[in-house]
Amino acid sequence: MTQTTDAAAAAAASEARPEPTRPGRPTRVHRAWWVAAVTFVTIIGAAAFRSLPGILIDPLHQEFGWSRGVIGAAVSVNLALYGLTAPFAAALMDRFGIRRVVAVALMVIALGSGLTVWMNSAWQLILCWGLLVGLGSGSMALAFAATVTNRWFTERRGLVTGVLTAASASGQLIFLPLLSWIVETYDWRPAAVTVALAALAVVPFVWLLLHDHPADVGQKPYGAKEFVPKPAPVPGAARRALTVLFAAVRTGPFWLLAGTFAICGASTNGLIQTHFVPAAHDHGMPITAAASLLAVIGVFDVTGTIASGWFTDRFEPRRLLAVYYALRGVSLLFLPMLLAPSVHPPMIFFIVFYGLDWVATVPPTLALCREHYGEDSAIVFGWVLASHQVGAALVAFLGGVARDRFGSYDVVWIASGALCAAAALMALVIRRRPVPVAALS
Repeated sequence: MTQTTDAAAAAAASEARPEPTRPGRPTRVHRAWWVAAVTFVTIIGAAAFRSLPGILIDPLHQEFGWSRGVIGAAVSVNLALYGLTAPFAAALMDRFGIRRVVAVALMVIALGSGLTVWMNSAWQLILCWGLLVGLGSGSMALAFAATVTNRWFTERRGLVTGVLTAASASGQLIFLPLLSWIVETYDWRPAAVTVALAALAVVPFVWLLLHDHPADVGQKPYGAKEFVPKPAPVPGAARRALTVLFAAVRTGPFWLLAGTFAICGASTNGLIQTHFVPAAHDHGMPITAAASLLAVIGVFDVTGTIASGWFTDRFEPRRLLAVYYALRGVSLLFLPMLLAPSVHPPMIFFIVFYGLDWVATVPPTLALCREHYGEDSAIVFGWVLASHQVGAALVAFLGGVARDRFGSYDVVWIASGALCAAAALMALVIRRRPVPVAALS
């Protein structure tokens, strides 16, 4: 009798104990962190691919005799496509999966960068570095980071988003000194080949580790209490992105947010990232020293972004934007007096300050999009980000034209400082009353 009871109890306990399934078995490190790590490395690479053109302006001008305006045109195409591709890249990820889109994007970047080695005409630079590298890097913009975070994490989303956003600055920090050293020591062609090989080297990690959804490996998103099934492909995502855009352009806050963010892109990616190195070189500073200063911006970029997020939770975003743009404009007005053959303390102060302010505009801009556009805020922010890159593209081109016309960048710094003052005023004009979300449907 006792043996029978013990056997029954053992059988009941066996049935009560859940059978571990191999795909969903918990591991020491959740698969989401591996996906985040691969995403981080990929975005670091994308930052390297976008940072090289600023180093190549002088070498290409000297070898081919192309004007800085022509070279700036290729950079402007690259910057514009980086922003305009992002909303549609997110739609493609919903349709075909993250892994396929990112792998193809990396191969397109490798192709575009590798083909520049054999170019001998300016249109080939625009095609390779402008079109191909622009499309590839645009597919790995903030929309990529947002897609990974939303699918793989329900907890720590803020932390992961901040880290992945900072990856772009980290890539600039890692690759700018290396690429500038290669250009100065050898030639610009080995630097272009380095970028192509770096893009190809990431592809195997993307294909093996960057799974599209936790359900693909039988796991729950990090922090989720229930299993989340993989959603079906969304063929209409691109149409929705356009629908939200057409609705948003009928509201005043969208134009103010897009206008301020366009000036943000003009005064960062378009101006400093593209033209700081050649401008410093005009004043006798070695390319490696100028590129290292630009890389230091990436260090303080991370600190500034985290601090801005903390401020955004506690202060009115409109006023934060106004302060950020006003201070940025004042610093640009002083820059012509700071450029010199060697690095000195006032220049270091400028670099630190500009780094803290570089991406500080993102958290309050995103908060205002969320306040005014509700559930559609992510898509609206994608289009606002596109305006950021369009502004960057225009100044990348016009900055080169101004350097050809006036023989220096002084007028560019002054004009950009005035634009930042206008952005500060535009930020204050954004009204507090949110636009009804129903207006976008």
